[in-house]
Amino acid sequence: MLFGNIDRNEKGELLFAGHSVTELAAQYGTPLYLMDEQRIRDNCRIYTQAFRENFPEGSMPLYASKACCFVQLCRIAEEEGMGLDVVSAGELFTAMKAGFPAERIHFHGNVKKDEEIDYAISCGVGTFVVDNPDELEALQKRAEAAGVVQNILLRITPGIDPHTYVAVNTGTVDSKFGSAIETGQAEEIIRRAEALPNVHVTGLHCHVGSMVFDEDVFERTVAVMVSFLAEMERSLGRKLEFLNLGGGYGVRYIKDGKKVNIAEKISDVAQALKACCAEEGIEVPKIQMEPGRSIVADAGMTVYTVGSVKRLDGFKNFAAVDGGMTDNPRYVLYGSEYTVLHVTKNGVKARFDLVGRCCESGDIIQPKVMLPADTCRGDLIAVCVTGAYNYSMASNYNRVGRPPVVMLTKDGSYVAVKRESLFDLSRLDQ
Repeated sequence: MLFGNIDRNEKGELLFAGHSVTELAAQYGTPLYLMDEQRIRDNCRIYTQAFRENFPEGSMPLYASKACCFVQLCRIAEEEGMGLDVVSAGELFTAMKAGFPAERIHFHGNVKKDEEIDYAISCGVGTFVVDNPDELEALQKRAEAAGVVQNILLRITPGIDPHTYVAVNTGTVDSKFGSAIETGQAEEIIRRAEALPNVHVTGLHCHVGSMVFDEDVFERTVAVMVSFLAEMERSLGRKLEFLNLGGGYGVRYIKDGKKVNIAEKISDVAQALKACCAEEGIEVPKIQMEPGRSIVADAGMTVYTVGSVKRLDGFKNFAAVDGGMTDNPRYVLYGSEYTVLHVTKNGVKARFDLVGRCCESGDIIQPKVMLPADTCRGDLIAVCVTGAYNYSMASNYNRVGRPPVVMLTKDGSYVAVKRESLFDLSRLDQ
């Protein structure tokens, strides 16, 4: 099979993480998010081991919780020795509810409200990633009021184009994120931060984008960032302890997609880092990265039930399911590709557009997929590699409840997030 945790039994029925998808759908209903817990742990361990082998002591991978955030997932990341990257009070609250150590949390985002800053400070968040001068001034005021000196990283824009989707490209000069080196704004914000009494700059942060496959993207980023780090250390007369390279290794969604050897990539980045630091005559900083997609994407599968099949001879076929853009908006947003499998049938194939139940012509999960020609109402369809940016981006459009998240282990399965009920949908209404 395409992915290591997907197979079929002797009857040809789909298995995910060793479990019958048919039985899981019968037990929990559809639409259904499935998550392979062991795959999540294995993906975390690839990073933590590679960091131990390649970077200075104190370096750490941080799970980017925006990819998928719920209490049990935060617990797993903590158990596997990851740090955590959060971008809102909601993600932070989830992490705190999970008992995640606050000192290993980075609070990100280009807009942090005063109340969010206060909440993060009160939680004892280890590091704020400061995006812009307005946030810097706000943080200084809130930290002063709280009587603390807050550790920060300053988000710097290195001017790197990772050649990925424009929507997930964050490293170019004209990005909405960070302060650009090229314009002089990066040096300006560093000098301003150094003059403030209630923030302490521990290092620099950058993020060039998501779904990075190109061989040299992180190496090019390291060259730019180390050069600037060295310049700032000489100018400030002190060492900057951390360099955060952001996240973004890509994952394979379809058979012909690229596959990244992450451990090998991290080793390559480490070699480039050491060479650049030696050339600049500075000590190698502690390194942080923020993997999200590559931790959870291939640990996920979404299961649907076909509600109707529409065949237009000479045009196309539609298989409409009981989910859609409410539980997976990524095709609508990015034109994202997915592998789609029929759960039980494996006969002669025909081409279908797999579409959702929402009242939108654009509610498409995946066009032009090959499914058994006799696909019909009541059949089960699985969409693979949906662990990242599916649950976290789900909505209640059309007043549709979000699916449950069911974790799979070698011993069984358990509900990590309950299915939203009709009551849940109106719970906040007045």
